[in-house]
Amino acid sequence: MNRFLAVDTASTHLTVLACGKKSALRYIPDCALKQSVMLMGEVDGAMEEAELAPADCDFFCAVTGPGSFTGIRIGISAAKGFALATGRPLMPLTSFELIAYNVTSGDFFAVVDAAHGHFYACRCAAGTLGEPQYISREQLISYSLPVFGFEDISLPDYTRLNAGDCLLPAVERKLRGDEPFGEMHALYVRKSQAEEGRK
Repeated sequence: MNRFLAVDTASTHLTVLACGKKSALRYIPDCALKQSVMLMGEVDGAMEEAELAPADCDFFCAVTGPGSFTGIRIGISAAKGFALATGRPLMPLTSFELIAYNVTSGDFFAVVDAAHGHFYACRCAAGTLGEPQYISREQLISYSLPVFGFEDISLPDYTRLNAGDCLLPAVERKLRGDEPFGEMHALYVRKSQAEEGRK
């Protein structure tokens, strides 16, 4: 069994998964403004429950977005800090992969709410993820495909997944891929509001 720590702070929830001698999951919904304060306490608690120390981990994983610009950086910074201190590799996991690896439909969209009637969206067809898009609600609906995400979104044929249940299956699925480890960078589908507001 792989020993690892995985964190997801990219959306409005906080998920911490520690897999050591045991598995320990901490999932806290609707805590977007508290993630930076809560993360390390939840990591400590999960690792203690899993009987896992950072030096025991085979790798560290973080969800790299898209999502909250601040939240993404919180999770990535934590994973990189642990990896740097222990010399272990990093597993980057996108929000789209987190959704797609937990859905069995043949052709669908994985989405993250981008606010103001827009979404970060990625089409998954025959198990292959397409290019990330920043699209309007109307554009998304026009595809007439099932849509999956983690947030409370009003869309036709939309299914809300529980993010806390999705992290372990996504990590396990990523491990079966050709290149599960590598550089960890934030996935920004568009510029931040601050960057877009610059003249």
